[in-house]
Amino acid sequence: MKASKCRWGILSSAHIARKNYQAIYHSNNGCIAAVASRDIQKAQAFIDECQLQSPFSPAPVAVEGYESLIENPNIDAVYIPLPTGLRKEWVIRAARAGKHVMCEKPCGINASELEEMISVCRENNVQFMDGVMFMHSQRLDAIRSVLEDQESVGDIKRITAMFSFCAPEDFLKNNIRMHSGLEPAGCIGDLGWYTIRFSLWAMKYAMPTHVSGRLLNGTGRSDSPDRVPTEFSGELFFENGVSASFYNSFLTENQQFISVSGNKGHLTMEDFVLPYYDSELSFETNKAHFDVNGSHFNMERHIKRHDVKEYSNNHPSAQETQLFRTFADCVINGKIDPHWPDIALQTQVVMDACLESARNGGAEVTLG
Repeated sequence: MKASKCRWGILSSAHIARKNYQAIYHSNNGCIAAVASRDIQKAQAFIDECQLQSPFSPAPVAVEGYESLIENPNIDAVYIPLPTGLRKEWVIRAARAGKHVMCEKPCGINASELEEMISVCRENNVQFMDGVMFMHSQRLDAIRSVLEDQESVGDIKRITAMFSFCAPEDFLKNNIRMHSGLEPAGCIGDLGWYTIRFSLWAMKYAMPTHVSGRLLNGTGRSDSPDRVPTEFSGELFFENGVSASFYNSFLTENQQFISVSGNKGHLTMEDFVLPYYDSELSFETNKAHFDVNGSHFNMERHIKRHDVKEYSNNHPSAQETQLFRTFADCVINGKIDPHWPDIALQTQVVMDACLESARNGGAEVTLG
């Protein structure tokens, strides 16, 4: 008899897991069976706090140690928000134990590491997916329709993406993202995964032929073996002449902007990762017209707003809920979707190449 729900285990009580705890609650095809931490009291406190807003019945069990959770026969899938430096071990252990894997990003220290993780998942017939929420929003389908209507944007020429936040002093001194052993890619790993992914998505996953990257700022915690990127910019170049730029920073206030420019107009969105709080999501297209009449030089805006009826967060229709709903469908139906590990690896390969370029003063790196 086919299971009706995917039974989840969460490895660690990381802050992002609170949002995803509720996403699983709203998914209707998933439930949380256990939460693991190295300190069982932390796991129990995490469960108690999350249950106040998302009350599973029965409540998840607190587990001491990640291995104990992975060995639990009552777990179908694990969500792994551990630091990047620790993920490979636990993704592989989970896969070998027959658990499907939802992995936070960046998925690996490098593409070679991620290839090994995906290979083990494939060998054990378990689903692998990264936790990029915006990929599961209805808004993305609406954007694709507009990009392909041949009139709103036309032929794509340029893609621009920015994602940043201005980190407080305590973050820069103490957060795990400021330790090169835990999160060596810094802001490009934490934020650039999204900006790179959007460009790849817009290009229907055609890979760039070459890339360049610039480390604009880097620092680290006092105990960090090396500095990590805190401000980074990159350029991607595609075979058909399209170029894409991205900017990520822990030093610049909140922005999550994308623009797709073509020969007939452009598309913009100011909240592509974390939608602004609302009951609908939107983006705009603009077919600006430059009108010259004698001495009058007028730039006319011709903006169209496109709306999607979808709540921004904490709702059954929200993108994070759809992420876990889509994953659980794969588990319940026994249909492994290779698309998700494939695009995770593409993202990692591009990110690695941009970092390689930055380490060599911005010299272009060719992708095979």
